[in-house]
Amino acid sequence: MSFPKKGKFFPKKNGYDNSGQHEPDKVFAVEIAAALRRSLGDSSAGAKVVASWTGANEKTVKNWFAGKYGPSGEHLVSLVRHSDEALGTFLALAGRQDLMVAVKLAAAEQAIEDLLTAVRQLGARG
Repeated sequence: MSFPKKGKFFPKKNGYDNSGQHEPDKVFAVEIAAALRRSLGDSSAGAKVVASWTGANEKTVKNWFAGKYGPSGEHLVSLVRHSDEALGTFLALAGRQDLMVAVKLAAAEQAIEDLLTAVRQLGARG
């Protein structure tokens, strides 16, 4: 059996890069990889942390860090639950950077609350 004359090769310009991934998917993977590295560094310890957050295989997580692939929806939800960097990147990719203001405001409110608690505890001792 032989291959037909037409159809055995992909056209050069078809929206795919050399790895076979669709280009927008590659942008997602690269951006998530950058967020993971900003958040946890580039060590294998970071991959272990992300694997524990998401329940994904460590080799899979290392591919995320390398930007070869991006996390699936279920894993992405777990990731943004634990990483503000991943959340910010996801919102930026979705064109919703405005929502990061609310996230930062909530974090600031929590920091102020923690500071007030510490000051009150110091006042109670004195």
